[in-house]
Amino acid sequence: MVTVHLHNVVLFAYHGIYEHETKQGNTFEIDLDVTYDEASSDFSKIDEVINYENLFVIVQQRMAIATPLLEKVCDDIIQFIKEKYSSVKEISITLYKLQAPIKDFKGKVGVTLSRKFE
Repeated sequence: MVTVHLHNVVLFAYHGIYEHETKQGNTFEIDLDVTYDEASSDFSKIDEVINYENLFVIVQQRMAIATPLLEKVCDDIIQFIKEKYSSVKEISITLYKLQAPIKDFKGKVGVTLSRKFE
């Protein structure tokens, strides 16, 4: 098994349940781990592996669609990756909102969604 990592990816997006979040946007941080079965690969060609650049494009495209709940964003990213790469066995994604709309809160909030596939 091989795990491809995209960590500390920072993107600007318009996710949130409050009107000001969908208008002003926020900065988000994403950690993504994709584990797949490499049994048929000898690691000599990029098209035999899950390319982290392609994963980044999937994340970037989905983050561009404003969505109220972070859980839905994570679920969609997982589904898009699994549809593109049938060899995927496990995906875990953490999505942090870096400026949470919580009075006097300092830090980041987020969700993690993980899925295993047979």
